[in-house]
Amino acid sequence: MAAERLNAIVSQLTPSKSGLSAITQKNPDDVVITLAIRTPLTKAGRGGFKDTQLDYLVYSLLKKVIEKSNIDPQMVEDICLGNVNHPKAAYIIRAAALAAGFPNTTAASSVNRFCSSGLKATEDIANQISLGNIDCGVAIGAEMMSAPGGDRNPEPFHEEILKCQDAADCMQPMGQTSENVGRDFEISRESQDRFAAESYQRAERAQKAGWFDDEIVPITTTVKDPKSGEEKQVTLTKDEGPRWGTTYESLSKIRPAFSQYGDRSTGGNSSQVTDGAAAVLLMKRSTALKMNQPILAKYVGATVVGLAPRIMGIAPSLAIPKLLGKYNLTLADIDIIELNEAFASMAVYCVNTLGIDTSKLNVRGGAVALGHPLGATGVRQICTGLSECKRQKKKILLTSMCVGTGQGMAGLFVNEVL
Repeated sequence: MAAERLNAIVSQLTPSKSGLSAITQKNPDDVVITLAIRTPLTKAGRGGFKDTQLDYLVYSLLKKVIEKSNIDPQMVEDICLGNVNHPKAAYIIRAAALAAGFPNTTAASSVNRFCSSGLKATEDIANQISLGNIDCGVAIGAEMMSAPGGDRNPEPFHEEILKCQDAADCMQPMGQTSENVGRDFEISRESQDRFAAESYQRAERAQKAGWFDDEIVPITTTVKDPKSGEEKQVTLTKDEGPRWGTTYESLSKIRPAFSQYGDRSTGGNSSQVTDGAAAVLLMKRSTALKMNQPILAKYVGATVVGLAPRIMGIAPSLAIPKLLGKYNLTLADIDIIELNEAFASMAVYCVNTLGIDTSKLNVRGGAVALGHPLGATGVRQICTGLSECKRQKKKILLTSMCVGTGQGMAGLFVNEVL
């Protein structure tokens, strides 16, 4: 350990040859991920989790965290839940953690930055570890979009607030913002449908090949028959979103979903409404080594940006360069990119604007094919991206997403399972 500490000090005093060499160095104080798991993603309102409550899903996944990691729960000092829609998320994460087997000395909280809530939860735990406030924590993202309600603000803002156009635009439905992007930046319906078809085809290929198997943990729950009311117990193991056999031709026949705003975004080229959860276990590298925990990856950092709410979808085109610039990197240094496909309109814009190599992008498909459980997506991307890095024996993972009300986030990770 003394030798590692000396090497860390020397490396900090010695200028790095490149940004890549700097982020791939291994130091005792690094924040690392030792477990990355998720539930299957199911169709909201009609899928396997349609009768499951958020508290039970969070509880079930936290039990899996303890089981799969074989960690002493007393070592976990804090748990942060990313969730968008549930008004009692802070109560839920605390109670679910206690019931799952964490002691009452393990703290808990919830965060909500809309679609980036899972990444925000990860950043929150990682920052606490980096600052020395805690040594070990869990970040979890979860969303039950089957539940009534939603993430829209049901009431207008105060009249003084509405005098600001950007503030008023925060009320725009997400579908409207997608049509704004398509119209303002001339993202054609055809280009969106072709992008969506590729997402479906990649997800189908990954699912058939079993690529998701090491990131998904089975969840047992109860499903009620909508006609008879009969309840039965089921164990869910696979994502329900991928529609095998989807083509550009089949997608091009789907009518617009937001016709009052435009005619380019459809139910086929927009993210699916989905239930699901994902979790990562984080700690200092030195702690992981002491506890004999397998190190999957190093958390490097994350950043956030803001932009005009009416075109919130293009935010990754701002967040990604900002994050890469902080670490003296370029897109050429990135091996795998997980870009949340909230809508094909924003994904096509970001690909074209940033010049993203699509062979690196959403290799297993994205939210168009897999679904977008709002609070879970930020952690789900980490699970999927690290699993794909491991499969390809690649190192650098970048995740990013747009965020409602005109924001964006991006995260950077180094895979260490080569």
